[in-house]
Amino acid sequence: MTTFPLTTFPLVEITVSYSQSVKKSERPIITNSQQAYEYLRRYWNDDVIDLYEEFKVLLLNSANRVLGVYEASRGGLTGTVADPRLILGVAIKTCATAMIVAHNHPSGGHTPSRADEQITEKLKQAGALFDIRVTDHLIISADDYYSFADEGRV
Repeated sequence: MTTFPLTTFPLVEITVSYSQSVKKSERPIITNSQQAYEYLRRYWNDDVIDLYEEFKVLLLNSANRVLGVYEASRGGLTGTVADPRLILGVAIKTCATAMIVAHNHPSGGHTPSRADEQITEKLKQAGALFDIRVTDHLIISADDYYSFADEGRV
């Protein structure tokens, strides 16, 4: 067996930190899809919501208080790629116990695609391994939304 000195292979250093800048009591509580839509809608730019697709994650603590919003991806006219590994990494790092995922359809339509259903299921399964619930998946447009939870699909 050949051994290599550590100096031969520079290693990537990973730093993990946690910092709270907002008191828990000041964080909004999200208890339904309408509240989630209204909160998340502020994170979409009105000028481009109908131009390209974005995928965002609303991270929640065990009391459904908002920990933050993670902008997972920005794509093109008809799609974007949301990487479950990155999303779960952020959820774990923020100590989230639940998340609501959301993306827009630039067409303005709200019907979930097969890809929308697949990412929802993939995130649910991955989150379950860490006791992080996916409580909803919203498809957002400029003036309305579709909720997987409201339709019994989460």
